[in-house]
Amino acid sequence: MKKYFGALTAFLFSSSMLFAEGEAAAPKDQSFWQTFIMIGIALVFFYFILWRPEQKKRKAMEQQRSAMKKGDRITAMGIVGTLSKIQENTIIVKMYDGSKIEILKGAITDVQPATEEEARKAEKEDSKRVDFTEKE
Repeated sequence: MKKYFGALTAFLFSSSMLFAEGEAAAPKDQSFWQTFIMIGIALVFFYFILWRPEQKKRKAMEQQRSAMKKGDRITAMGIVGTLSKIQENTIIVKMYDGSKIEILKGAITDVQPATEEEARKAEKEDSKRVDFTEKE
């Protein structure tokens, strides 16, 4: 991103000098400062309108993902299910019909915290289940 920003500013400064060479052009000092001010305004605009809100949204989503626990309702890519197991980079989501899907944590778009009753129910179901795939 910074690489493109440097190229963009170099292009804008060089092109502003080209346009200012006409007979009725303003003095070079004035056009330089006008261009500099316009670039500054554009940068402030992009920061407050695009970059800052996106950073806040990304940080809030990361906090939601880190606060997940068993029994939470998860939405990922339009798939809704109940969180069954949390792994390092993925989660196991239990669907309505009992099937389970492994989903990347980065694909999660919404987390709805479970009530205490739902969390106890998920823990009880997990303790009843015997997993033969894991080695002891």
